[in-house]
Amino acid sequence: MRAPLAGGTGTAHKTDSGYGWRVWTAVAAGGLLGTELRYMLGLLFPDQPGEIPWATLGINIVGSFVLAALTTIWIARPQTAFWLRAAIGPGVLGSFTTFSAVVFSTDQLTRSGLPGVGLLYLGLSVLLGLAAAAAGWRTGRVLGASRGFGGTGPFGGTDGTGP
Repeated sequence: MRAPLAGGTGTAHKTDSGYGWRVWTAVAAGGLLGTELRYMLGLLFPDQPGEIPWATLGINIVGSFVLAALTTIWIARPQTAFWLRAAIGPGVLGSFTTFSAVVFSTDQLTRSGLPGVGLLYLGLSVLLGLAAAAAGWRTGRVLGASRGFGGTGPFGGTDGTGP
């Protein structure tokens, strides 16, 4: 049985066993790439004991921005292949960013006798992540409209301002 997935134009199909092998392979390959990118950035910018893990914070902020921007564009342009959206979204960006690293670092800072730094890091992660996602959403709207993805879609007109 092959039926188009909701929210798309049928570029990916769900079978009786779930998503097709192309989608699963794309997510796995994207996950490998995102994990390696995070690891390399961690080597280039190692965390210092007792300090806010700036590399992890930066990774999560950038990832939040990019994921929000791309998702907004994909909403306006649903013909983007589902396997590609899956590879980039949950694959690359899902493994590049991770809330578990925030929780782990907050715990380590607290256990090291620095609960104030841990709470500051947690607060910065949440607030800056949300701000980055909002900025990414707005950027995605502008880019989507400037590339002609607007029209009668979810953004209303082609100026990116929506209905």
